[in-house]
Amino acid sequence: MKTAGERAYHDAEWGRPQHDDRVLFEMLILEGAQAGLSWSTILAKRESYRRAFDGFDARKIAAYTDADRERLMADAGIVRNRLKINATILNAQAYLRLCEEEGSLDAWLWRHVGGQPVVNHWTEMKQIPARTELSDAISKALLKRGFKFVGSTIIYAYLQAVGVVNDHLIGCPVRGNLNRP
Repeated sequence: MKTAGERAYHDAEWGRPQHDDRVLFEMLILEGAQAGLSWSTILAKRESYRRAFDGFDARKIAAYTDADRERLMADAGIVRNRLKINATILNAQAYLRLCEEEGSLDAWLWRHVGGQPVVNHWTEMKQIPARTELSDAISKALLKRGFKFVGSTIIYAYLQAVGVVNDHLIGCPVRGNLNRP
């Protein structure tokens, strides 16, 4: 059973093609933070993450100091995992380099699918894979660029979340409305 927050996230955000670089960066960080935890845990902490990580301003995060790391480790509103906190800072730095080289995360990410979402035709949750060749390739490319917590399973969840992959089941009322605001 989904909570009201999970239902709202599913209906209004999950799977909708996203092109806002700040949101794409935020979701990449949140999906990495979710590793080993439930998405509902991260979703419940999302506002705390936004506050703690300066609204996911990558330039600010990339410049975080040891004092910022300790501040984050003391913040009960987020997952206080030193590896994940350090990964967020490294990912902000890698994100800025990627944007400098590729123009934007949006341009780089969507180039992998020719600018159009991969639309799957699943009828049951058990059909949805945990990873694919696409998530393998993007994961490998991000790792090569210095990103952390971007394994193939995390990246597949990310691709679903930001609408690069449409895994809404056939029959899901949201499925046909993904390109509408």
